[in-house]
Amino acid sequence: MQMTTIKPNEQPFFEQVYAVVRLIPYGRITTYGAIARCLGAGNSSRMVGWAMNYSHTQAPPVPAHRVVNRVGILTGKHHFGSLTAMQEALEAEGIQVVNDRVQDFDRLFWDPAQELVL
Repeated sequence: MQMTTIKPNEQPFFEQVYAVVRLIPYGRITTYGAIARCLGAGNSSRMVGWAMNYSHTQAPPVPAHRVVNRVGILTGKHHFGSLTAMQEALEAEGIQVVNDRVQDFDRLFWDPAQELVL
């Protein structure tokens, strides 16, 4: 396991969120809450969601499709240009989605708090 360092409070919260999301491995998913907890803002899941809503114009790109709610539901799909774009992006990475929910969620879940040094 390779550890990566992110320095909270040295950059705006949305930028911290984008830095974490850019580290989610291909073919894996995480949650709004896991990102918030990783950044020391455990009650800020909704704010992570807002960051994801605005992430589509960021450079380098932010793989926002890899962020789902706490049970694997694609709650952010309305912010991807079409109602199927988020699912299509996940499926392109080999992640199966049925009825807007990631299948095999526990196996695919990536916990940034376990992978990153803050």
